[in-house]
Amino acid sequence: QVQLVESVGGLVQAVGSLRLSCVASGLTARIGGMGWYRQAPGKQRGLVADITRGGNTNYATSVKGRFTISRDNAKNTVYLQMNSLKPEDTAVYYCYANLNSWGQGTQVTVSS
Repeated sequence: QVQLVESVGGLVQAVGSLRLSCVASGLTARIGGMGWYRQAPGKQRGLVADITRGGNTNYATSVKGRFTISRDNAKNTVYLQMNSLKPEDTAVYYCYANLNSWGQGTQVTVSS
């Protein structure tokens, strides 16, 4: 089992920045891919970004060039640096590991 704990999100103004982190514990040696999904009110959960253990990354089109995902395998931590935030980025952000372990979610609200 892998447990994931996300940092607290927050309220930020448009064009501002925020960094999320997610720390894994438990059977961390079995962790491969990690990443972030988000879910806005009334919408389905969708991929934001993911990263392999080797550092290959993938981004949703809507966040390319604004968000950066990274990870520190020694610290079992994945990060999401979010820049140039827009009101449409408002959502609950969930980190995951191996697509079968999920964090509790953290609210990010971007005001216009």
